[in-house]
Amino acid sequence: MKSISATNTLINAIERLSVIVGKCGALVLPLLILTILINVILRYVFNLGFVELEEVQWHLNAIVVMSCLAYTYQTDEHIRVDVFRTRFSPKKCAWIEILGILFLFFPYVLLVASHAWGIASYSWSLREGSPMPSGLPARYIIKAIMALGISLLALQGFAILLRNILFLMDFDTAPTHSKKGTNHG
Repeated sequence: MKSISATNTLINAIERLSVIVGKCGALVLPLLILTILINVILRYVFNLGFVELEEVQWHLNAIVVMSCLAYTYQTDEHIRVDVFRTRFSPKKCAWIEILGILFLFFPYVLLVASHAWGIASYSWSLREGSPMPSGLPARYIIKAIMALGISLLALQGFAILLRNILFLMDFDTAPTHSKKGTNHG
């Protein structure tokens, strides 16, 4: 029972981290919207274009997307194609989730994370900046954020995998998030 408690503690810690990072990332949205609005007004009203604003827009967008990936997966708000899910028992849904994580989710996410960390570390070693003369410096920071975001998604997948395994072992873990899909119906 002690290992079940430790596993639940680990799951809850990962899920809390996903929520905190996701909500912090969502706070960037108003700044992203404002940047897009300013960029559009300057470009189409005043016929002015600024590379810096375009790059800020893309960097803010990357921060929002990468910080919200794990949170979206944890709350089951991501896009899924569940044709049969409503007809399946919660146990069968848990099995499908486990198999999907092991054979589809992990191979993809771990491959992407591996490449993302390679790209980020190379960029960091160069202290890479924008190739544009008026672009933003420190492009390596956004590449590191992208690697962190995909790694947090992998961690969240691990938490969901553990939660579903515990459910199948009849240690219902009382999910702290939506029961719509990811966690056994």
